Amino acid sequence: MYISHIFVTALAAASTAQAFSIQEEAHNANEVSKRTLGNLLSLLSGLIGGNKQSTACPAVWNQISTQLTEQFLADGQCTDAARAAIRSSFHDCFNGACDGSLILADECSNQENRGLERLCGNLKTVQANTGVGMADLIQFAAAHGVKTCPGGPTVPVKVGRKDSSIANALGVLPNGQAQSGDLIKLFASKGFSPVDLAALLGAHTAAKQRVTAPESPEDLDSTVGRWDNKYFSETRSGKAPFTLPSDKSVAQNPLTMIPFNTFALSKGAWDVAFVSAMQRMSMLGVNQKGLIDCTSALPGGSRKRDVRNSNLFDRLKW
Repeated sequence: MYISHIFVTALAAASTAQAFSIQEEAHNANEVSKRTLGNLLSLLSGLIGGNKQSTACPAVWNQISTQLTEQFLADGQCTDAARAAIRSSFHDCFNGACDGSLILADECSNQENRGLERLCGNLKTVQANTGVGMADLIQFAAAHGVKTCPGGPTVPVKVGRKDSSIANALGVLPNGQAQSGDLIKLFASKGFSPVDLAALLGAHTAAKQRVTAPESPEDLDSTVGRWDNKYFSETRSGKAPFTLPSDKSVAQNPLTMIPFNTFALSKGAWDVAFVSAMQRMSMLGVNQKGLIDCTSALPGGSRKRDVRNSNLFDRLKW
């Protein structure tokens, strides 16, 4: 049996310091010290206050989060609306950039986006009522959908993307009949490894199909309302209610088989790989300068708490 380790690294951004020089003339040395100290504290206070104001997540995202929770959670499980939101992230980003054109350019009416029409209408209403960016809203809704599903990890989400009403190219998004070799090449062209591909496909744990085989069962695993790793084991064993031909092909490809099997054994390993890949997916074609972190507006939880709540086997990433 082969058990692979998933290593996820993070780069820490280095901060720069600014020096302030204050020169005063005074006859009393003690007075000079007091004035200098007062000026420094005032300047630093202004800087700190300004930084907080410019980097704090706008309160409107907490309001949006409350609205989305009402749509995405029912009877303790994630809903079709949550599933559509997760799918919409990929469909807005992968064929060009995460720019909101899925809705702003009415790409939702394209055949390859069938099943997203209702979500697109709902998000259009939310955007009209709140004034937030559409590209940001799509990615926030996707991260919210993942977190709303019981067991779902926290995918960090930022806002500040540039919207576009210019439609992205047709024919880029893969379909349920795609072969694994073609998928591996396609994802590589976007900067994603075979491990990333397998991890992202795991979102099918909360997915349904209605297009590839309309007469067949819809659910892609037996617990479609929860975020668990049964999709991997059931796809591999053929025990899923329905398996997309493309997913079966990926599960059997030598380049994706090992991560696929690893994720079947460890939800923790999959969560780590998925969060990394999903976060990068949400930034395709995005200028990241000046973006604001709004992860705090997602439903309760944090990356650290996600790890604490996982079992020991998953914490060790076996």
